[in-house]
Amino acid sequence: MFSYRHAFHAGAHSDVLKHTALVAVLKYLTQKETALVAIDTHAGVGLYRLDGDFATKSNEANNGITKLFSHYSQADAASKTIAPALQDYLDLIGQFNQKNELKVYPGSPFVIQQFLRQETRDKLKLFELHPADHKALVGNIAQLDVGRQVAINRDDGFEGLKAFLPPPSRRGFVLIDPSYEIKSDYPKVSECIQDCLIRFPTGTYMVWYPIIPRPEAHDLPRRLKTIAKKAGKPFLIASLAIGASEDRVLGEEPKRPGLTASGLFIINPPHTLKASLELAGPQILEALRRGRGAEFALSSA
Repeated sequence: MFSYRHAFHAGAHSDVLKHTALVAVLKYLTQKETALVAIDTHAGVGLYRLDGDFATKSNEANNGITKLFSHYSQADAASKTIAPALQDYLDLIGQFNQKNELKVYPGSPFVIQQFLRQETRDKLKLFELHPADHKALVGNIAQLDVGRQVAINRDDGFEGLKAFLPPPSRRGFVLIDPSYEIKSDYPKVSECIQDCLIRFPTGTYMVWYPIIPRPEAHDLPRRLKTIAKKAGKPFLIASLAIGASEDRVLGEEPKRPGLTASGLFIINPPHTLKASLELAGPQILEALRRGRGAEFALSSA
């Protein structure tokens, strides 16, 4: 169960979709003066080197943040009107890098922490079960010198988050982003969301999931939709497919395609989120599309 390491996938197209939406959600949620408690159930190490051994082995950032940055830093980029949500995301990534030199990618813990406020005593609860990743996460978070604002737990995030719901302030955000390397992650996500909506019905919940030819993956958004409807909660679904790679070398076996599409299911989304992603999504697709099947889709209820 410990074979998955997000460092191989940092900055991939799936991160671009997830973190663009994450930035938009947090920007909205931190406008109110009441304290916010954010929970990341599968935190990873928090900060990634795009020139490190893991990232360069997979090169997934080349079809994600690296490609996106290049698209919007070209000579004609000044003439483009970049969607505000996408610009906010690009600006945040830029804060971790020197100009035009993309070497570091912030994972969800660091993205979330950037929005937390000391004056309102916002809190971030992180869960990471992988022993090596937990150790690295502790070291990376320590660099922020934020004291008790961020708490790190080496625990199963599906179970661990229950102790924090509902938060004392009654304002909370939960990101659920497991590896899905084992099939049991899919029903665990559904069960977790169902339990969360009982414990804390007004929280905002964001679930990331891969779009792959597996029955469990196909059923997950449908199950989440059923849960949200039964609970009477609004939801938003966003998905990004970058399309099949058309890079083929004559005489060689075709490469494994890897993950080409992913989705987000957001329960109790900010009322501004749909409009934000309607502008940002097509621009992400424009930058990252590579062939047949490329698509950005958005729906809500």
